[in-house]
Amino acid sequence: MNAIAAGDPSVGPDPQAEPWRTLLAEVHRQLRELAAHPARSVVLLPFAQLLPLAARLWAQAYPDGFAPRFETTRSWAGRVGVFEPAPNDLSFDRGRDLLTAAALLQGAGLGAQRALLAAPLVQQATQLAQVAASLPPALRPDWAERARDALPPAGDGPLGLEGALARIAVAWAGNSDYATDVLFEPHAARALDALFIIQGLQPDALSATLAEHCVETAVVLTPPTDAWRGHIALHACADGEDEAERAAACVLGHVQAGRVPVALVATDRVLQRRVQALLAARGVRAGDALRDETGWRLSTTHAAAQLMAALRGCAPLASSDDVLDWAKLAPAFDAQALARLEQRLRRDAVRGWAQAARLTQGEPLTAHIEALRAPLAGARPVCDWLADTRALLQGCGLWPLLGADAAGQAVIAALGLHDDALADWRDWPAAQRRVGLAEYTRWVADALEGASFSPPHAGVAQVVVLPLAQLLGRAFAALVLPGADEQRLSAAPEPPGPWSAAQRLALYLPTREDLRQAQAAAWALALSVPQVDLLWRCGDDSGEPLQASPLLQALMLDDARLAPAADPRPRRRVAAAPTARPAPGGAALPVQPLSASSYEMLRACPYRFFALRQLGLQEDGELDVELDKRDWGNWLHATLRAFHEALRAAPRADRLALIDAAAEQTTQAQGLHDAPGEFMPFAAAWPALRDAYLQWLAGHEAGGAVFEAAEQRIDTACGELRLRGSIDRIDRLPDGTQLLIDYKTESQDKTAKRVQAGGEDTQLPFYALLSGADTPRAGYLNLAERKPPRLFDLTDLPGLAAQLHEGMAHDVQRIAAGAPLPALGEGSVCDWCAARGLCRKDFWGAV
Repeated sequence: MNAIAAGDPSVGPDPQAEPWRTLLAEVHRQLRELAAHPARSVVLLPFAQLLPLAARLWAQAYPDGFAPRFETTRSWAGRVGVFEPAPNDLSFDRGRDLLTAAALLQGAGLGAQRALLAAPLVQQATQLAQVAASLPPALRPDWAERARDALPPAGDGPLGLEGALARIAVAWAGNSDYATDVLFEPHAARALDALFIIQGLQPDALSATLAEHCVETAVVLTPPTDAWRGHIALHACADGEDEAERAAACVLGHVQAGRVPVALVATDRVLQRRVQALLAARGVRAGDALRDETGWRLSTTHAAAQLMAALRGCAPLASSDDVLDWAKLAPAFDAQALARLEQRLRRDAVRGWAQAARLTQGEPLTAHIEALRAPLAGARPVCDWLADTRALLQGCGLWPLLGADAAGQAVIAALGLHDDALADWRDWPAAQRRVGLAEYTRWVADALEGASFSPPHAGVAQVVVLPLAQLLGRAFAALVLPGADEQRLSAAPEPPGPWSAAQRLALYLPTREDLRQAQAAAWALALSVPQVDLLWRCGDDSGEPLQASPLLQALMLDDARLAPAADPRPRRRVAAAPTARPAPGGAALPVQPLSASSYEMLRACPYRFFALRQLGLQEDGELDVELDKRDWGNWLHATLRAFHEALRAAPRADRLALIDAAAEQTTQAQGLHDAPGEFMPFAAAWPALRDAYLQWLAGHEAGGAVFEAAEQRIDTACGELRLRGSIDRIDRLPDGTQLLIDYKTESQDKTAKRVQAGGEDTQLPFYALLSGADTPRAGYLNLAERKPPRLFDLTDLPGLAAQLHEGMAHDVQRIAAGAPLPALGEGSVCDWCAARGLCRKDFWGAV
């Protein structure tokens, strides 16, 4: 074996290509010296992106004659032979390996923890496989035995579990066959005249072993690196958004100036996605002018979201939101019927789909959804789940959409949903394990999370997104590196995995020093690009200060001439346009009928009444929210209504049994059994409140009061006004007077302030107008959780009702006459107002 370092680059018309020409000239010279035929020789490159560049430069330098084969270890192994992993081999297919890991854990007596340990086991085994695959199969058992000696013993407790997991990972990696094993077979060496190994930034164990294996024909070459440094611009940014905007502006500036291709270094996934979104808004889109070599997690694509929405929508305890999300994505469902269904579920706050299906039973859309959900009930083997998943996608119309999309095709391939792949799943033992839908859905999510997707790209890209290490041997006119802070660009990256420094040495895994040297070499390559923009944020999202990367700090200390660059974003002058308070007129819009809540809205803020009532701009209610006091109040209202109606029908029945039956009936009707954990705090408070209410009711009835009606909806005319509303409860007193009751679950102090407010509180006076009675009585029945029920009577009810009627009539006349309805912007009413974005209150002070 010969170890040769290629010479320094010479000055030429394309100085960045000269190092490669020098390297290829050395390959050409060695071919002659070794009397090796180029067609029987291989030039092994460190990563696939260098293959077209090396082939192009060779064709330019040596257009006549044969060319060597430019390969990576993976592509070379694919040319030499076809590999099919055995049932228990590590396949580097995330979905398959997760199932194998679960089977191995089951066999090791850790089946109960397989859901928790399968993913870490695959991660550890994948790291170890990089070392195991670099060894000839005959030497692999010796490595596995030495590796086990370096691991902690297995046993009980967290440390024992960690040791057991590591030992399973070593055994799995050490006993697997790999696609590159064919490179160690005799026929591969016989077909080879010369092997040229181009080293990458970090030593590659497989390449080093191949060099020793082919000692007589192997030549190791170190790619030359540029010693000169390009023009460096420093950009200290305030936060993540500022950093993303400046990075995008730097890229656009280079493109507009003709400095292409531009290398956009990926240091942080979230930051990179934001930069790409900003570039796409300016016409630099992935698949067109931009090529992303880092790839996206397949789970983040729209195609994966469609599949996961379908599976979540079929879960036995799926929420209404889950089913609606799936149905909106699937073209097989009637869009108009779906909109009506969603409106109804949001209006009634139906959170669980089981309750929604009961409420809408018999409707065609519900029947269609349930027909697709039904086959996915019950446990079955994974291979059957995959076939049923495909049938589900076909039934809801998502299958053609996935097939027409590049990401959708990647999703289908990652899960093996094609006919041939489904047949392979049925023949694979690990896919015969029976699981439920929840475990299967988790497996699908993990499989998509572990797969990568790169958008297809045709033509020459102006911008290339790539990792820092893949700058080796690439020619770029400019480089933009966002994320050059201490968190995202470490001088010595943290080695992956749970291995200690001593274990990494024993296992032949890359050490922190190896990663530090590779990072330093990649940093030097970045600085050698002609135009370099380095960006970092001075504070993280929580406001904590953030330092520049140690590499960047060393650079600034080394070169005192470096100074902060100007902001690359173009400046615009925007004329001040203060936002005035809106004051529309509502004369052309309906005002009546009035309810107590709508009139309170008018008094609190006329513009709110205009927007939400007259225009009807109601926001959609959320479905997937936690139960709160409002849900408790609704439950209590319904329970008391059911109890009193049952008591009126059977006055001699056991009251405790009646009210408990009413509570259970309401719980079932409102679907609260589907969320027992959330309703538990309210359910725990109910027995005490129930007993206190029955005791209060006995005293209330002892005074002669008789229940008459509950939740009575009334739509009536009161003079020139049209009133509409619902009275919580109406009792009849011994003298024939109606007692109008409004339930309150708030604190008693708050209820007491209501009756002391006089004309400021409109609820009970409105009840009086709504009832049409001459001299009714009214009060708030406080049902606080920690105090006994108490009825707060409102005094001077007739006078307050007359005053309210006069005020409502006056306001209706003024609106009809064209009086403006201004936004007041005062008090706490603005804090939760749904119309705040319409009135633009937050911009009134803009100058």
